[in-house]
Amino acid sequence: MLPQTLIFGHRGYPKKFPENSLAGFRYAVQQEIDGLEFDVHLTKDQVPIVMHDEKIDRTSNGHGQINQLTLNEIRQYHLSNGEKIPTLSEFLHVVAENPVQLNLELKTDKIHYAGIEQLVLKMIAQAPLAKPVIFSSFNLPTLKICQELVPQGQYCWLTKHRVDNPQKFIQQEHLAGLHLHHYQAGIACQRIWTIDNTLIARRLLKNQVAGIITNDFEKIRHLKDTAVTTN
Repeated sequence: MLPQTLIFGHRGYPKKFPENSLAGFRYAVQQEIDGLEFDVHLTKDQVPIVMHDEKIDRTSNGHGQINQLTLNEIRQYHLSNGEKIPTLSEFLHVVAENPVQLNLELKTDKIHYAGIEQLVLKMIAQAPLAKPVIFSSFNLPTLKICQELVPQGQYCWLTKHRVDNPQKFIQQEHLAGLHLHHYQAGIACQRIWTIDNTLIARRLLKNQVAGIITNDFEKIRHLKDTAVTTN
């Protein structure tokens, strides 16, 4: 087992808190989580907010598409715990200076928000973060834009599908690694989502993946810690 296999909270800690909520992120940071995975969209007035879906309907008491609503309009609604839908700025304030590895997913696979890469990269560069951020997206052109803006960044492509000649693909596209739905042999750096099953997690630890992204980080972290101490 690799002690350096990082356990990431998927959208924070949805096992106990609303997904992508500041409460979930705050708790995870307090519990010294290895990493946090979260999602970013742009509002109509170009404010990056933290939410998974393109619409606010599923995880809030509001309705509408994020890019058709201003931040003030979105702020009229709340998550199931009463919190307002968080902005990226608010999220960065929660995690600032904490030794947590961030995985920011740019949600541009369905809507490619104009200028989101430049806005988000600038905010990240100005934030007092302890570790360089990993940027991921299902949309490879988004990662290409990021590479042009900040060539030294860590960029990982998200895909549900098997990748042919994965290491060659990573090198050709100048990626740091792949974020996959299922483990694939022959990849130097891969993080797997979304893993809540202990049997699958145990196999991934044995296969020395770079990261496991989970809805229940305390359970999977305990599995990792137990595996490390018994080897």
